[in-house]
Parts: sequence; C-alpha cells; structure tokens
Amino acid sequence: MLLDLTTHLGRISLKNPVLVASGTFGYGEEYAELIDLNQLGGIITKSVTLKPREGSFPPRLTETPAGMLNAIGLENPGVELFLKEKLPFLSQFDTKIIVNIAGEKEDEFCQVAEKLSKAKTIDALEVNLSCPNLRRGGYILGKDPEVVFSLIQTLKRVTDLPLLAKLTAAVSEPTEIARAAEEAGAEALSLINTLPGMAINIQTRRPRLGNITGGLSGPAIRPIAVRVVWEVARAVRIPILGMGGIMKGDDALEFILAGASAVAVGTANFVDPTTPGQTIKQIENYLKKNKIRRFRELIGKVET
Repeated sequence: MLLDLTTHLGRISLKNPVLVASGTFGYGEEYAELIDLNQLGGIITKSVTLKPREGSFPPRLTETPAGMLNAIGLENPGVELFLKEKLPFLSQFDTKIIVNIAGEKEDEFCQVAEKLSKAKTIDALEVNLSCPNLRRGGYILGKDPEVVFSLIQTLKRVTDLPLLAKLTAAVSEPTEIARAAEEAGAEALSLINTLPGMAINIQTRRPRLGNITGGLSGPAIRPIAVRVVWEVARAVRIPILGMGGIMKGDDALEFILAGASAVAVGTANFVDPTTPGQTIKQIENYLKKNKIRRFRELIGKVET
C-alpha cells in the first residue's frame, strides 16, 4: 500500500509529520553525522535572539525521574551569526527549516523576524512565548493573552513567513492563550513547551541548576501535553504541532489522535538520536497495520 505521510502546518507542507523540537537539535550540524537530516519532516532550530546570549550559569542540565530539567537560558550566537554561519549548512537538506525566535521585548522579536525574513531558505518562524528558564522575558509573555495577541499581530506586519506560536501549559486556561494567538494571525501552534520545575541536591542543600529553576521535559510531561493538545484542538481551527515526551511512534500517535497535525521529538534526541527516524517508520507501520493510506485521516480521531 502506497502511504501518504504529508501534512500541513498552515502554509508549510511537510513530507512527513515528524520534526525535531527547538533546543534539542542545535542547528542541525550537531546531529548530521548521526542521522540523515533529509528524512525529517522539519528541523526547528535552537532559539535565535537579536544579540548573542551566553545563557544561564552552569550547571544547566540535570536528570529527573522520567525526564530532565534544563536551564540553558537561550544561549545562541545571535541572528547575524546564525544567518552567516548556521543557516547555510541547514539549507542544503531536503527538509523544512523553522527558526525559533526569542526576545525579552516585542521590538527584539520584530528585529529578529525582519532579518530572518530576508533569507530565502527559511520556511517559518516559531515564536518562543513560553521559555521557562529565563529570569525575565519570554516566559511571562505567553501567560497573557493580550500580550500574545499583540506580539503575533505585530510580527505579522514585519514578516510574510508563517508564524507558529510556541505556548506553555503552565496557565489556567491554555485554550484562551491559543485562541489569542490564532486570532492574531498565527498559522499553527506548538504545544507544549517545557514546564517549570526545580530539583535540589540534598547533600549540598543547593539547587541542581545554576538558574535554580528550569524547564522539565521528557516522558513525565507527556500526559499533560496530550491533554492540552486535545483541549486546544477543540478550541481552534489552526493546526497544532504536538510535543512533550515523545520517545517512540506510539507516543507520537497519541498526540496525533488528540488533534496534532504533526509532532516534534525533543528530549529523546539526547537519549537516542535515531528516535525521529524510528518514529517515522513506526507511524508508517501503524498506518499499514490499520489499512490507512493517508496520514491525515488519523488527526484528531480519538474516540471519546
């Protein structure tokens, strides 16, 4: 049976529904010797800011039961060096390039978006509205629907690239934030970002992260992420990119049945870089086993 794995995130047409999540795959070059980047539906880059950022104080990573905490602090070379040194490498592969953008003020987001819009090989921007390991800025933005609406609406004026709003589940009403992003012009939603957490070394009595708190990711947050995708999919009309603890094809299928049009593999890349490719094959096997030719027939088909 000839399978059709294509799917869409707004104007972005994907050859298959499996991407890699921002912050877990660098800028692609770090993984190029480990897997074939051409097999991916898309690559979402590490966050890019207007100016270079050194990131948080170390230690920046610590393992937790069924996951990990990170407080990288958006370390990156800045948009100018990204365009000069990172994008040319990524552009040689047959996969969609989605650049995650971040900032502490609306004007910073806009300047980054304007500069990236001049590059012909970028397919979309993922707007980081929900980073939980900044002391100020990004994480606060995604908690206020009015701020989310204003930022997305303003970005629409400075770029023609499709916008994905990356949102948090650490709010009382995720659907309210999602609707604000949709009404402002976001073409898709990325759900969910890491959740704020903390770990303490009881021997030293000090936090295990230099930033004190960080973002929790991995299988521990997957049930929360699936629930949020399901709730938001019933509240908006735009597509959802589901993420949060996907370690194999079965995990990805939960998100898809809940309403995600595509998924992004994150923490699993640190455990086994071949996870995205295996996930694609496992989704294919599921379709064959259930005699489903078109992947899109699965989206949102959970029976409640």
